[in-house]
Amino acid sequence: MTTGRRPGRRPGSADTRGEILAAARRVFAEKGFDKATVRGIAREARVDPALVHHYFATKENMFAAAMQLPLTPDVVVPTVLDGPREQIGERLVRLILTVTATPETREPMIALIRSAMTHEQAAGIFREFLSNALLLRVSQTLDVPHLRIEAAFAQMFGVLMARYVLRLEPMASADPEELVELLAPTIQRYFTG
Repeated sequence: MTTGRRPGRRPGSADTRGEILAAARRVFAEKGFDKATVRGIAREARVDPALVHHYFATKENMFAAAMQLPLTPDVVVPTVLDGPREQIGERLVRLILTVTATPETREPMIALIRSAMTHEQAAGIFREFLSNALLLRVSQTLDVPHLRIEAAFAQMFGVLMARYVLRLEPMASADPEELVELLAPTIQRYFTG
């Protein structure tokens, strides 16, 4: 007996991607980044897991889309690591300052930071994502202790807090290239010792 239904599709809304993202937000909120699975999100969205992979390729990409982050680890890691090792600090600082330069890409990141500061569940999800999907990958790829990678992240996190949340002057209005010149050598030391 055939039902006339094609695999991976279901009747209903044409916004399947949006429904998957809504399901992902619910599952990430309930289970955290580490315990959420593509299959569990697909089940929540009532779609085939292959359809989730079609739209997002990885759980990390889905998290970034669900949280409206402007970058995914698949973009960040190669951008920072591709090139001479002695320029990683400069590439990292420049990437973060470039991404946060416009409100469209800055606001979702700042919203997630603010949420993590005031809501333990949001902090846990953000921590799991950063630690496992981003910082650990960089640490393993470069063979640098995880603590050093976290210290570099903490330094840049502080810069974003001072620049965009607290709006401390002159940090808030400093030219990005001036900040790259100031911060890159310090960030570089975390990566090269």
